[in-house]
Amino acid sequence: MRLGLALGYWGRGPSPAHMALAQEAERLGYDSVWTAESWGSDAFTPLTWIASHTSRIKLGTAVAQMAARSPTTTAMHALTLDHLSGGRMMLGLGLSGPQVVEGWYGRPFPKSPLTATREYVDVVRQVLRREAPVQLDGRYHPLPYQGEDATGLGKPLKPITHPLRPDLPVLLGAEGPKNVAQTTRIADGWLPLYWSPTRPEAYAIPDLPEGFLVAPMAQVRVCDDVTEGLLPVKTMLGFYIGGMGHAARNFHADLMARMGFEEEARRIQRLFLEGHRQEAVLAVPDAFADEISLVGPRERIAERLELWRKGPVTDLLALAPDEESLRVLAELNS
Repeated sequence: MRLGLALGYWGRGPSPAHMALAQEAERLGYDSVWTAESWGSDAFTPLTWIASHTSRIKLGTAVAQMAARSPTTTAMHALTLDHLSGGRMMLGLGLSGPQVVEGWYGRPFPKSPLTATREYVDVVRQVLRREAPVQLDGRYHPLPYQGEDATGLGKPLKPITHPLRPDLPVLLGAEGPKNVAQTTRIADGWLPLYWSPTRPEAYAIPDLPEGFLVAPMAQVRVCDDVTEGLLPVKTMLGFYIGGMGHAARNFHADLMARMGFEEEARRIQRLFLEGHRQEAVLAVPDAFADEISLVGPRERIAERLELWRKGPVTDLLALAPDEESLRVLAELNS
């Protein structure tokens, strides 16, 4: 099982610790470093900055949001950074939910998310292969554009720049069973959310193709007090399950429910939406936060890490707050 460092997205501003963590991860032999985006910092700019200060570690987006860019624009970002980094780029994509897609990006949330994702990946693949001008008779991403307001002058084009790698890895963030199944057919890897090594059935994972990447994120924290160490995990869960979506359509809450915590997920949602955010965080069960993270003393993390090794996970992406936690995880995984 390879290790990656997940830096997430910025909060109020850039973290001064991120570059040091990325460089330490490279020194420790981590395979990859990943950045994300929501409605603040973007995923590609920090990754480019990290690329310029490292030499070996792979560079991934986990995830770049599809609604933020047309598929050709995303492919341009990926092929550009792949060239600049000497072939280290890994493109992780995610659809997000209606609250963000319509509320922040000003795009309609697709009535058929599976179709929209499939078309998006198709266009990205065409750009990276550069075998012919990019064309798609699509419902969501037609090329050339075919809307009622089209001029009719659109011309299929190939990228001017020759991509460094036509097989640049594309990974997808997917939660629902149908989405996961499609991901195994059209992508090179899967970025699961809230991975529990003891509940793989919650995802209804189909047979995985050879070489397929399964790369979940997990908060990693070496500490003496497990309960205290789980608080950042619960804070993240409270925000995602309570606030990252509408009360009637929240993919994160639905996933928690499928993992056996339906009553708790709905209570977290209700508390958060009523404005009781701290209560929502405290309502996250320690048991749920614990099984999707690696928190506690070194010996406890070592024992629990064995559960992650036994399943389909190929890459563990560690949300680690400090260099000690990074180092301990590297030692335990060696």
